[in-house]
Formats: sequence, structure tokens, C-alpha cells
Amino acid sequence: MILERPRSIGCMAVRPREDGDLGALAAVLETVHREDGYPAYWPADPVPWLSPRGLFGAWVAEAGGRLVGHVAMAAVGDGHAAEVWRTAGFAPDALASLSRLFVAPAARGAGLGDELVDAACREADRRGLHPVLDVVETNRAAIALYERRGWERIAAETWREARGAGPTLYYYASPR
Repeated sequence: MILERPRSIGCMAVRPREDGDLGALAAVLETVHREDGYPAYWPADPVPWLSPRGLFGAWVAEAGGRLVGHVAMAAVGDGHAAEVWRTAGFAPDALASLSRLFVAPAARGAGLGDELVDAACREADRRGLHPVLDVVETNRAAIALYERRGWERIAAETWREARGAGPTLYYYASPR
């Protein structure tokens, strides 16, 4: 991961994630899950979940010396998401997947979500990759953030689960 200087936003900052941040981030994620239902399915162990396969960067938001947000950027890989992007006319190896974005409820409204997305997209740009993401339809705040930033919805699909249809997943591409 490229080290970059922390970006200060008043008494807040966004900086590259460090290994020592993971425990505190898991606690923030638990609060987000309880209040917002993100992630849709709580992971058995949230610490490894914060580092998706193919990870090439992760950033955190701090406010008042406490961790309050996170985002990760990873390769799309060759799984189901790659097939969705291929079908939509994108080359998966030219893409970078933004994921694991969350901001603590008490820290929202200060622009940290935008700053985290910017940090991840700068790394994708540095690597010559096009940022993309997927989001569950019920995550309306995240969808509003992406659409306000000009991200385009490319595809939608309903997850299939053993007990029937699951939530709808939207795929978005950055306007970059």
C-alpha cells in the first residue's frame, strides 16, 4: 500500500489503515451493523472481513483521536462480480472494487464518507484502474453518496439464498 499523508478535515483526518486499527474498526463496524444493518450479514470474525481478497489499500477516518470510519480498495478478482462486470462491458482486470465503507453514526454529516471514497479512488487512479462497487439496495445512505458523486448504476441482481430470494445488489461504476 502506498503511504500518503493524512488529510485533515478540521479535527478529523483520513489516513492509510494500520494493522493496529483493526480491533477498533471492528467495534465501529458493530455499531454500524446494529444501527444500519451494514454489513447485511454479520461476519463470524469482523477483523478479517475488513480486508477483502485482493486488497491493495485501506483507509480510516479519525475524529477527536478516535477511529470513526473505513474504506478498502481491492482487485475485482475472477468470481461472480467479475462476470457481472464483464457482462456489462467492463474488463475486470481494469477495475478496482471499493468496499467495506462505513462511518460511525455519530460522525456522519462531516464529509468523512466523501473523504474516504476520495482516498480509495486516488489509489485506483494511481494504479490506472477504474473504481467500481456493489451495494445492497437497503443501504440508502451509501447509494445517495455514490449517486451524488456521479457514480452510475450499471447492473442489479437479486441474491439467491437457500431460504429464497435475498436482497437486491446494485453495481456502480465511478464517473472517472
